[in-house]
Amino acid sequence: MANMFRGKSILITGGSGSIGSEIARKILQYEPKVVRVFSNDEDGLFNLEQELRSYSNVRYLVGDVRDEERLRMAVENMDLLFHTAALKHVPFCEYNPFEAVKTNVIGTQNVIEVARREEVEKLISISTDKAVNPVNVMGATKLLCERLTVSANKYSRQTKFSCVRFGNVLDSRGSVVPLFKEQIRRGGPVTITDPDMTRFVMTILKAAELVLKAAEMAKGGEIFIFKMPALRIGDLAEAMIEELASRYGHNPEKIRIELTGKRPGEKGYEELMTEEETKHAYETENMFIVLPEKQNYEAHKAQVNKYISENTNLLTKEEIKAMLRENFTLESLR
Repeated sequence: MANMFRGKSILITGGSGSIGSEIARKILQYEPKVVRVFSNDEDGLFNLEQELRSYSNVRYLVGDVRDEERLRMAVENMDLLFHTAALKHVPFCEYNPFEAVKTNVIGTQNVIEVARREEVEKLISISTDKAVNPVNVMGATKLLCERLTVSANKYSRQTKFSCVRFGNVLDSRGSVVPLFKEQIRRGGPVTITDPDMTRFVMTILKAAELVLKAAEMAKGGEIFIFKMPALRIGDLAEAMIEELASRYGHNPEKIRIELTGKRPGEKGYEELMTEEETKHAYETENMFIVLPEKQNYEAHKAQVNKYISENTNLLTKEEIKAMLRENFTLESLR
């Protein structure tokens, strides 16, 4: 890993977001030449700059992936590119489909074109389980992102294009963990759409580590799919109430759970791999690797026929509590 990033120039689109900023933090441990954080979130860039002010090799660039000319200037002389910028909220994309297409599809095409012309060594595009058999605008746009990225290898002389696909990242901005935490702090109610919904989950730290591992392994054209535990949303809400209510001075038994019903475009369960993809997928200890064609990998053929959250062994409430304690600590949840 150190050999992969030491002395390299790296750009991260959406770099002030939860995943992009964690990628930046991890890469900085390996002594890169420079890390360019590219984002249209001025406040996010400012906050990250304050956090990382001890590093002299970080540059903070205001820009949008919709603007190809701005991207071209940002990507100039870069060795590696991580593309995390996207509109990610299902209801917002559902109600603003044109904007979702502009950022997620056209923005990704701009990133691909600029990376190809600038002959970046590798581009790793971050995708989502919602791209599998999509039923909403967000998932459909991310499926197109994957197809554009994988197909780009056919037209590239040097750049290797690959995707990383994973489920929900706990405690990321806009996720249910900070929402539930704030609702518990106020004494409730805790609002959930459907307690029986199942979701794949992963911590921010683990997601960033595996993205970097995928970048190291990428040869071009792969979709790296992380093996993730799954849980019931109702169990997550109950586990957080039991863990946090007393810390905010509340009786856990007095905090109500309020059902709000499914939001537009939501699935009752999530998928990380289609049945067709399993036919040409390989696996390692931590991930599945879907290949466009047979390549030499130090991995064995995947022994699955689909990867769906409701068909996996769901985390118990005690396991959910342990995951929260281990990865965020109760202090960080206060």
